[in-house]
Amino acid sequence: MMQWRAGTVVEQVRAWPGAVELAVDLEGSGERVRALAYTAVTGVPEVDERVLLNASALLRGLGTGGLAFVVARTDVLPADPEPGDGHIVKARYTPLQQMLLAVDEQDSPHHGVLADADDLGGLPVVVADLHSALPAVLAGVRRARPDARVAYVMTDGGALPAAFSRAVAGLRGAGWLAACLTVGQAFGGDHEAVTVHTGLLAARHVVGADVVVVAQGPGNVGTGTRWGYSGVAAAEALHAADVLGGRGIASLRVSGADARERHRGVSHHSRTAYGRALLTPADVPLTTLPDPDLDALVRRQVADLVASARAALTAVEVPADGLLEALEASPVGLTTMGRGLREDPAPFLAAAAAGAHAAVLSARP
Repeated sequence: MMQWRAGTVVEQVRAWPGAVELAVDLEGSGERVRALAYTAVTGVPEVDERVLLNASALLRGLGTGGLAFVVARTDVLPADPEPGDGHIVKARYTPLQQMLLAVDEQDSPHHGVLADADDLGGLPVVVADLHSALPAVLAGVRRARPDARVAYVMTDGGALPAAFSRAVAGLRGAGWLAACLTVGQAFGGDHEAVTVHTGLLAARHVVGADVVVVAQGPGNVGTGTRWGYSGVAAAEALHAADVLGGRGIASLRVSGADARERHRGVSHHSRTAYGRALLTPADVPLTTLPDPDLDALVRRQVADLVASARAALTAVEVPADGLLEALEASPVGLTTMGRGLREDPAPFLAAAAAGAHAAVLSARP
């Protein structure tokens, strides 16, 4: 179901690479809404321009529906981009499909490097359920190895456009993130790739990453069922890392403040993805949490996970020294499920522990 609305731009609220947020007055109702335009798709709508919006998620009040999306400017067509190579289509067979140059396709200058590449050479690959783990993982990496070169492989389980993520833009701008590679149907990264596998190989052989983080874009999908959530693909990313000779690191989704029992301590998302769906070895980092009761619960849950998992999981203790300070130094805001570092430090500390462990591995000869 798609609900269309038309309106007039009254303000350009803020912008970051690839996107601009607008205030739009809707026709017929006088209601003012926030709307996002992807500049590679529509260009930059000007004040007083009429725009067409997809308002479906906004009207339903969904988590990613805090704004509408600009589908088109009714009186202005963006200029055609400069002609270029590339024939890989993403967001395929939708009205807004994109034709892009993928790093692994024949026209790419990197095709020769990737044509026969199939080895990550032990590259540490941190896999996380939620996009909000990304800056926390990077904080942990920098705590252990400030000079590490980190690449982010963004999968298509959440938002498809990389430009939706202000975190990616901020981390790239601060020099914390060397490159974003968008894989599958996701698009708009520094490099496009057809699969998670070629995204990982490009991170290693094109970007020259010391550590890779794999996670979906913003907008986790969940249904409250055991298997109906987009983060289950974390197991598939770890499979890709393993088959290519990488070192898989399973970042835990942890919470001390989530009111839902299934997400208390180690989330059922992590327990299902790593305990049931995962078939290859992986490290599971954990660190001391400020709340002793929560810390004890998480350690019991990790012990149960390691003991019952179908794959060979290895619990790895990561010292907590300096992790909180590293998180506080993040150049982008830390928030997950509407909670920040002060309200719920556990998810960020767990992700930072995974990053710190990856950094230590990357420094070994």
